Amino acid sequence: MARVPESQRVRDALENAVVDGRYRPGERLDPAELEREFGCSRTPVREALQDLQRSGLVQIRPKQGTYVTELSVPELAERFEVMAELEGMAARLSTRRIERRTLDELEEALRDCETHASAGDADRYYYANARFHDTIYGACGNAYLRQQAHTLQRALQPYRRLQLHVPDRMRRSLAEHRVIAAAITDGDEEAAENAARDHVLVQVKEFSHLVRAWNQVREPVRQGG
Repeated sequence: MARVPESQRVRDALENAVVDGRYRPGERLDPAELEREFGCSRTPVREALQDLQRSGLVQIRPKQGTYVTELSVPELAERFEVMAELEGMAARLSTRRIERRTLDELEEALRDCETHASAGDADRYYYANARFHDTIYGACGNAYLRQQAHTLQRALQPYRRLQLHVPDRMRRSLAEHRVIAAAITDGDEEAAENAARDHVLVQVKEFSHLVRAWNQVREPVRQGG
């Protein structure tokens, strides 16, 4: 198995720390402390923070520092709603334009999702899930749609990753993937669009439950600090 790049290891750990509430929205991140925490040099930390800035999870402010981005629950819900429409459109267009080779790639990504869901490995499922969706974006034949979907997807990645830890969510996510893949394979544009849209919209409900728990964990910290 290929070794995970150091910057990705730091990025993943920081994502988890933010969505787990260890680093709160609005909190300043100290690169020197992160180097000590992750036992690495300055370069992987800098690359990880730059990547997280591109995803929208952190903000790097010149001469001020790096801060965890603050998004309210309504702001997140709005982004998920837009993501759902983009996913639905991508699935519809992919159904119309996908090639046999790409269908095989979609099935391979689905098998990877099945493997990691069976193992209960949320982190590996997260990457297989990203590959599944990226395959659909790539097959849609619309470069602008693909670009917009990727931009928003990066901003929502930590939150999509977090909801995979909801009990039984991986199993249900996998079932939703199967419906999407079957509709695309069968050439049913409407079914593919609806299934892909619903797959994202259900995450709004999943995330709302997580946000309540997340805020309960963070509130004592705010009061104490």
